[in-house]
Amino acid sequence: MCSICGIVNFYDVNNNLPTVERMNKTMKHRGPDESDLFYDKNVAFGHNRLSVVDLKNGHQPMSIVYGNKKYTIVYNGEIYNCQEIKRELAKRNIFVKTSSDTEVVLYSYILYGDDCPCHLNGIFAFCIYDGEKIFAARDRFGVKPFYYSEIGNSLIFASEIKAMLTHPEISSKVDRQGLWELLYLSPNSVCGKSVFKDIYELLPAECMTFDKNGIKKRRYWRIKAIPYFKDRDYAVDVTNYLVTDAVKRQLVSDVPLCVLLSGGLDSSVVTAIACKEYKKQSKTLDTFSFEYEGNKESFKGSMLQPERDDDYAVYLANCLKTNHRVLTIPTESLANELYDATVYRDLPGQADIDSSLLHFCREIKRTNTVGLSGECSDEIFGGYPWFYRPEMLYSDFFPWIHSPKLRPSLFKGLNCDTGYDFIRQIYRDTINECPTLRDDSSEMKMSRQASYLSVNYFMTSLLQRKDRMSMASGVEIRVPFADHRIFEFVYNVPWDIKFENGIEKSLLRNSMKGILPDKILWRKKSPYPKTHNPEYLKNVLSILNSRLSEGGFLSEHLDRSKLDEVVSKGGAWFGQLMDAPQLVAWLIQFDIWTKEYSVNFVD
Repeated sequence: MCSICGIVNFYDVNNNLPTVERMNKTMKHRGPDESDLFYDKNVAFGHNRLSVVDLKNGHQPMSIVYGNKKYTIVYNGEIYNCQEIKRELAKRNIFVKTSSDTEVVLYSYILYGDDCPCHLNGIFAFCIYDGEKIFAARDRFGVKPFYYSEIGNSLIFASEIKAMLTHPEISSKVDRQGLWELLYLSPNSVCGKSVFKDIYELLPAECMTFDKNGIKKRRYWRIKAIPYFKDRDYAVDVTNYLVTDAVKRQLVSDVPLCVLLSGGLDSSVVTAIACKEYKKQSKTLDTFSFEYEGNKESFKGSMLQPERDDDYAVYLANCLKTNHRVLTIPTESLANELYDATVYRDLPGQADIDSSLLHFCREIKRTNTVGLSGECSDEIFGGYPWFYRPEMLYSDFFPWIHSPKLRPSLFKGLNCDTGYDFIRQIYRDTINECPTLRDDSSEMKMSRQASYLSVNYFMTSLLQRKDRMSMASGVEIRVPFADHRIFEFVYNVPWDIKFENGIEKSLLRNSMKGILPDKILWRKKSPYPKTHNPEYLKNVLSILNSRLSEGGFLSEHLDRSKLDEVVSKGGAWFGQLMDAPQLVAWLIQFDIWTKEYSVNFVD
């Protein structure tokens, strides 16, 4: 994985190289192995490389001359169907010189033009200059980031917001809609827009051209609702094939690879398939599970997290004979690393859910550079309660935000009441645009809407967290379930097959019979672990009090008595993990962000 950035202007010949160099340096953590720049009279590109495949020949920015025309790319990602594309290139007498997927992407553009993303299976964000225009694209689920601004005649783009803010004409202004997004929706974000004024995102599955006529964007892929005419056994067999194939494709690496094994269904599926492939090569798979200091003594089961993961991860690792390590984060580190997690995400994010992953990725980097994770299965196969509980999905707000007015109520004098209607309308629009069929049953329609909503909002937040925290550590995390072929198929499988016998993700479970032991296969869903140690709440309250004494926006607007009331009552307010301690930690992140980024709230 890598970082990309650039400035393009087809009207003025300016030396933007110094600015691009500054932008590039802010993202060195994403590519600690190599950095370089490209300059033409209209274009300046920057790139930082994390070497994963073809360590010697994958240098970027990469240029190719073909048909008397020069093409230059900066690319961040991994392509998992390189061999198929190479065969198509060979039919046209195009033979790649390296084993780097960067070269494959560039030749794909030369061969297919603006339709090249349609031919790619992978996670990617890239920008190509062909001497006449810029072409940029982002993968179908938005695993890899792409931010941009259009200032005058210039296009500015980068992998992270911090690089964008380095540009002299882009400032850290947050308008009223950005504030509403932070208080009602965060850590989710409005599709296509960052909270910063004038900084935008390419949508997942969106591509863009930029020339003298400005920006033109289009979606190159959308999920479609189509009739399903096959039976249950066919669905099980195809799911087994697609999931297995996705995992196998993502095991290609020239550096040490591991799997993040929680002991839950999804990560266990990835581990079992990967382990089987490794054994064919007489290799032992590395696996990691995560724990929190004091959790064993403090854990209390709930409907959302009925039991701890530790024993299950170790059990499966022993069954599969992986090289397994349990990483434990100290409570003090969990709180202290909230600062770094905020700076690497460029926003207040998922509190200690962020800082813990950052800590674990730093530990993983000691021995491994690539990891596979079980993310994105719940959104596709129906693992969340709002897939089968209508009162959650149709609550007229994003169903994982349990108390949408809670955070705004903690802030005095901000006049945010209108923001609720603004965010609620985004929810309604997303539900209404969901692809369905006229003869869908009410359960099938509900499952489609839940999946569409989850993939477009809940999953994008998880992927953003995974990208920023892993890349901050020089680790590439791959997500096999985020394969568009899996989503295209499962989206149209009837709900009674996906929810057989009232069990969430039954389709995935049934497809993995004989691959996983029953103890894991039929285990109730358990989310990414969080700390239950009461010392953590004490730590974050102490940090928050200290920061509030320094003044600033949060100190001025936070209603302390209201916060004390919320903390004393407790209760989840976002997803399955964000409780009172995480709310306090989020406020710490909010304060860090406003101060470190010199945020200017404007109307």
